[in-house]
Amino acid sequence: MKTEYDFRQGKRGPVTPAPPGKTRITIRLDNDIIDWFKSQVEAAGGGNYQTLINDALRNHILQKQESLEDVFRRVLQEEMPRWTTSNAAQK
Repeated sequence: MKTEYDFRQGKRGPVTPAPPGKTRITIRLDNDIIDWFKSQVEAAGGGNYQTLINDALRNHILQKQESLEDVFRRVLQEEMPRWTTSNAAQK
């Protein structure tokens, strides 16, 4: 190793710029949250836990923006097949 390094031409910031549409931030998350996302990625055979966190946040936002009517319609569409199947089995 050199005894002295020349940083006069050095630049501050990340080594690689963030891709378009992405912003590099620092966030503190609980260890159990990170562990859960990492375990989900591992169970799926690989991937990026940060992408999984991003997807979970996006889904949460989309659900918050969903109107009550849309929620009611979605729940009915999901539950009606189960309801009709269970009622048919009882007859």
